[in-house]
Amino acid sequence: MPEHFDVIIIGTGAGGGTLLNRIVPSGKRILVLERGPFLPREKDNWSYHGSFKYYSSETMYNKAGGEIHPGFCYYVGGNTKVYGAALFRLREKDFEKFRHKDGYSPEWPLKYRDFESYYDEAEVLYQVHGKAGEDPTDPPRKKEYPFPPISHEPRIKEVFEILKARGMKPYPAPMGVRLNEAMMHLSPCIRCDTCDGYPCMVHAKSDADVSAVRPVMQEPNITLVTEAKVLRLHTSASGREVTGVVADVKGEQIMFTGDIVVVSCGAVNSSALLLRSGNDKHPNGLANNSSGLVGRNLMKHVLGSLVGVSTLKANPSKFQKTMAINDFYWGEPGYEFPMGNIQLMGKTVIEGLRGYEDKYAPLSIEEVARNSIDWWLTTEDLPDPNNHVRVEGDQRIVIDYIENNSEPFDRLVERWKGILKEIGCGCHIVPQANYFAPKSGYFTTKMPMHSLGHQVGTCKFGEDPKTSVLDLNCRAYDVDNLYVVDGSFFVSSGAVNPTLTIIANALRVGDHILNRLGTSRCEDADGPVSYSPSVQLKSIQAQPEPVLAQ
Repeated sequence: MPEHFDVIIIGTGAGGGTLLNRIVPSGKRILVLERGPFLPREKDNWSYHGSFKYYSSETMYNKAGGEIHPGFCYYVGGNTKVYGAALFRLREKDFEKFRHKDGYSPEWPLKYRDFESYYDEAEVLYQVHGKAGEDPTDPPRKKEYPFPPISHEPRIKEVFEILKARGMKPYPAPMGVRLNEAMMHLSPCIRCDTCDGYPCMVHAKSDADVSAVRPVMQEPNITLVTEAKVLRLHTSASGREVTGVVADVKGEQIMFTGDIVVVSCGAVNSSALLLRSGNDKHPNGLANNSSGLVGRNLMKHVLGSLVGVSTLKANPSKFQKTMAINDFYWGEPGYEFPMGNIQLMGKTVIEGLRGYEDKYAPLSIEEVARNSIDWWLTTEDLPDPNNHVRVEGDQRIVIDYIENNSEPFDRLVERWKGILKEIGCGCHIVPQANYFAPKSGYFTTKMPMHSLGHQVGTCKFGEDPKTSVLDLNCRAYDVDNLYVVDGSFFVSSGAVNPTLTIIANALRVGDHILNRLGTSRCEDADGPVSYSPSVQLKSIQAQPEPVLAQ
């Protein structure tokens, strides 16, 4: 192992894994430190109860000292190994200041147009299926989705058409899966019922491991160290550069050094790492001198689910996550505040209902599993510096968070309940259990506080070091060679899943780092992406409809 690296990337999720993919052609020596191992391929990947083991059992705490179990996924690919693969762009107005019920969503220092080309590339790299122009809130785009929308199964198609007949605007959900419906015999994806919240045993989900890391990990300039939990960062005497990365590698503490250090651990763990790395020059945590905002402005969305059970029709769908609705994204007549996004989620399976028969009475759990259609609801929460991550000692992480913007979420829930009842899809509305938090046993519509899958905002970027942790290139204002590339940089959360924006931003920051490394990226108008100086590397671009699983 080389003693010194040009770049060290900590984490291999949507941010770190994508960034790695982007900068590999530089030929520079890159060290990647991943807290977990590669997720094993085994039958438990597709088992409801077996899949619980892929979620970390670690304990964090709320401000009152109560335990929180966020269920993060620590494997190569990070949380994308078990994400639902919904890859939405933020709406164009999400980048602007906008009034909400509980305050204002702030303006971003960069706009949608600054991200648009990177969204295009992100959708290619992660093989996103969708259809432009179907959603009236869709941001402008110069290119169609790189892959066609995923077809609806018969019951979902029926509901889709019923909603359209009511004057609503349902549209194909943008999904990152390696599906070839034109030639299913060659398709890695088999449209199973264990996608949303499960790892994919056949590597057909577009997670960061499969889409970004594996295509480049054999390159000679990459060193990937798994089961390496980074404990702290050391700086020079001036405090202006990170000079050491201390990691626990399978029980042994090792110091790694590099010219550039990129932290991509997720908004909670990235901010916790910076706070734990305080020293004489950074007494309140690394990169926290100018703004004092490291760990603050944590956002995670107001999230919930509805399971609509019809007594009229069964829903035999397996892969039902093919529809989304933004009719209420910016509010509705008589209510001027944004309400949020509605989308289908993974189908309820009976294994998840057994043992809770009393919760679903008078319905039997067989009726619920057979007839349910499952919906995911997202409302934007607003940045609040009082909602923050802090650390106590070397290990204890405290999540101090009070929910805001609850009223529009409640209104969205009631509005959607009413529509489901009107169209015969909500004869009974029952709660979803155990999503994002296996074995939690909660039975309410709203997700509990420990649902941190959409974590963003804890190291926001901006143009003023007094009000931002990171500059526009996601470099820390207070540390010249430190970058944070994950959901931490968000200024606001929008009301769609954040993953595609994290991916697009990683590509954008990757271009900046390539320039800093003296390796400029160039792109011909009609040709593939190329890099200079010339480095003979295999293509890392996503290919058209996949033929065989890698």
